[in-house]
Amino acid sequence: MTALMDRDALEALLAFYRDAGVDAAIDEQATDWLARGEAEARAQEAARPAARAPDGERPAMPAVQRPQPVSAAGAPPAPESAVFSAREAARSAGDLDQLRAVLEGFDGCALKATASRTVFEDGARDACIMFVGEAPGRDEDIEGKPFVGRSGQLLDRMLASIGLDRRTNAYIANIIPWRPPGNRTPTPQEIAICEPFIRRQIELKAPELLVCVGAPSTETLLGLKGIMKSRGRLMPFQAGGREIRAIATLHPAYLLRSPIAKRLAWRDMLTIRQVLGL
Repeated sequence: MTALMDRDALEALLAFYRDAGVDAAIDEQATDWLARGEAEARAQEAARPAARAPDGERPAMPAVQRPQPVSAAGAPPAPESAVFSAREAARSAGDLDQLRAVLEGFDGCALKATASRTVFEDGARDACIMFVGEAPGRDEDIEGKPFVGRSGQLLDRMLASIGLDRRTNAYIANIIPWRPPGNRTPTPQEIAICEPFIRRQIELKAPELLVCVGAPSTETLLGLKGIMKSRGRLMPFQAGGREIRAIATLHPAYLLRSPIAKRLAWRDMLTIRQVLGL
C-alpha cells in the first residue's frame, strides 16, 4: 500500500502541477499513457494472425514497414495558408452572429483543439466603446466570456468609475478567442491567424472608440510597441474604410501585479470619459 504523502510533499507536488500549467482535474486517478500505449501494442500483436509456412520451411519474416511520407491532404495547414483561410472566412461574415458561427467552424488554429469553448464577446453590442484584450484565461474558458476572472472584476470596477457597465454601454472582446494551454502567451503565428477575425469584429461592431487593453492588443491592432509610451494617447484606427478613434491602456492583470500603475490607468479612464462625453 502506498504511503500517504506528508503536507510538505503534497504542497510541492501541487506547486509543480501549477507551474506546469495544470489547472483542472479530469479524473480521480492519474493515467499512465505510456504504459497504456505499450499494453495496446502488445494486445494488437497478440491478435495479429501468425504466418504459416510449409512443412520443413521457416516461417517468413514480416516485411519491414518503412515510414510513408505524410500526404499534403493529411498535414496541418501551413501558417500562410491558415492566415489566408482566416482572412477569407472573416470576410465572409456579414454580422456579428455570422462571425461567431464562422469562428465556431474554423479549424485553422490549433488553440481551438485545446480550449473548452470559443470566447467571442461580452457586453452590449450597441455600445459606443469597445475593449479588446489579449486571450481568454481559465475562468473565461469555463464561462465562455472575456474578462470574467480577477482581471475582469478589476476591469468592471474601472468601467464603473467613469459610468460604464458591460451590460448596458460597453462591449468586450479579445484578439485570441481560444485559451492558450496553461495561460501561456500566444505565439506570433497564433496571433496572425486570429487577427483577421478580431479586425472583422471591430468593423462589424463599428464603435466610436476602440480601447486596446494591454501590450499585445496594442501591438497587434495599433502597431505600437511599448505600452507605457503608447498608453493614454488618442490615435486613428481604420475599420473597414471608416476611421475611428483608438486608445491604449494597461491590462488589469498588470495592475494586479503592480498596483502603483493604477494611477496611470486612471488617467487613461479619464481620457476615455472625456472622449465619450460621459
